[in-house]
Amino acid sequence: MRQAVERVNTFLGKHLWVQVALSLLVACVVVLLLSPERSIASALLYVVFASVGGVGVMLVVRRREKRAAGGSVDGLVSLDRKLRRGEVPTAPQERQAMRDLVEQRLHRSRHRVAAQVVLAVMFCAVVVLTALTASLPQALGMGLFAGVFLGWLVLYGNRQHRRLRAMRTELTAEAAQDRRR
Repeated sequence: MRQAVERVNTFLGKHLWVQVALSLLVACVVVLLLSPERSIASALLYVVFASVGGVGVMLVVRRREKRAAGGSVDGLVSLDRKLRRGEVPTAPQERQAMRDLVEQRLHRSRHRVAAQVVLAVMFCAVVVLTALTASLPQALGMGLFAGVFLGWLVLYGNRQHRRLRAMRTELTAEAAQDRRR
């Protein structure tokens, strides 16, 4: 099972367009669940136009991470795999690339707790408004979606942040040892 997850992560890491397509598909399904009167085509168009900004941000972030990893997608995927496993790179150039990548991700996630609180408040407002204006199944579906999404976001975000801090600590300790020698 773990190898299958690793293969999927590697594939998705190498093929950003698959990530975008899957995200659009999931978003389209959510829109259709919340607005069953929409046609599939209108839901898809809505999601595509609403996602243009997010896809643009994702492309910019990906380009920066790729540059930090040495300029190749394979290098970025390799560093990401090592980060998930907690493996500190041994080659000096790879260690520097990992340092740069970790610092970029930690910098980007510096306001994650505030963002999680804002998202929780927004989702609570949407659930309340859905309960006031829509049918009971839609309100329950939105509540379930909000709970699962926020739970996943907090758990995965905290786990990723711990990994990043641990890797930065390891890389900093190794750099200090190298300077002492």
